Amino acid sequence: MDEALLVRLLSRCEVRRLSAGTDLLKPGQPNDSLYILLKGELMVYLSADITAGQGIPIQPGYCIGEYSAIDRLPVSALVRCEGEAEVLHLSGPFFWKRLVPLPGVARNMMRGLTERARTTNQLALNSLRERLELEHLRKELDLARQLQASMLPLRHPLFPDRHDLDVCARVEPAASVGGDFFDSFLTADDRLFLCIGDVSGHGIGAALLMARTIGLMRSLAMTTTAPETVLEQLNAFLCEGNDTCLFATLFCGYLEPASGTLTYSNAGHLPPLLIQEGHCTELPLPRGLLAGVAPRATYRAATVQLNRGDLLFAYTDGLSEAEDGEGRPFGIDPCRDLLTQRGQEPLPTILDAVRDALTAFSGSGALEDDCTLLLLRRP
Repeated sequence: MDEALLVRLLSRCEVRRLSAGTDLLKPGQPNDSLYILLKGELMVYLSADITAGQGIPIQPGYCIGEYSAIDRLPVSALVRCEGEAEVLHLSGPFFWKRLVPLPGVARNMMRGLTERARTTNQLALNSLRERLELEHLRKELDLARQLQASMLPLRHPLFPDRHDLDVCARVEPAASVGGDFFDSFLTADDRLFLCIGDVSGHGIGAALLMARTIGLMRSLAMTTTAPETVLEQLNAFLCEGNDTCLFATLFCGYLEPASGTLTYSNAGHLPPLLIQEGHCTELPLPRGLLAGVAPRATYRAATVQLNRGDLLFAYTDGLSEAEDGEGRPFGIDPCRDLLTQRGQEPLPTILDAVRDALTAFSGSGALEDDCTLLLLRRP
């Protein structure tokens, strides 16, 4: 084009200076003008969800607003100035009467529209691909949740054929998969092994460490007689190749069903509640480092006598640290009163009552963290 002619025509147009955050065009706004970016950067957002990195960048030399200027329909996208910018404003009448008749202008405009359409199509394809990947990930997470649930003993009660043992548990992840776990089974010498634990964080990483911990715990508990030895060996295994720096809290023990002697050890877990003759106290715990932190950590054991009718309640911090709308924690005191008053009811009923109390306190059935509850009673 003749540069002198172009300079003479464009000298009649307004140059607008935009500050950061200024919206040049908004969805639904009538527009018959075109804007050419001279300096800076504009970003076009095709949806109301404005996310960093999800817009179409407009570089200096390119125009914006041409769609609505052509079809005279309201603006369909948001055009925002990301930093300071300068744009050349071409009014509709001026553009159509003065510039379009010039040789090459219409063809250049068509080229720009074609490039914009290709960019939009590519964004649509990327969005479709991300949506399909998200749907696939959701299916995989659902499968992982089912597999994780199948690893835990979820019968109620856990030992229906035993009249000298009553054990019941409930695990509820905050996400599709979680890091909480429990286990309870009879060893070859007819002792009851039980454990409850909480892996740091939640999601896929926590679920993988949870699965590894469960597998190791079962193997060690079947071949070891002391709970502190179980924790020491488990801790050494979890420390190997722990590049993610995840760890777990654990409480475990062996119960002799005939005598009621419970020998237990602890790795940084919360103290269970013990209900005896209508009184609720915290079970004294030996000190023990979190599992998966120090490979040479040592643990100690303690014993307690469980008489007929005594109740042991273990839990994870998804219960005690749950908050209400004002940020106050649920704590453990509501469970003390509930267990004292209803300790002789069926264990599934007690667990449901604890969960109902938590829901009433938080005002929502949704959990912010994984929550696991474990009850043991000598009938």
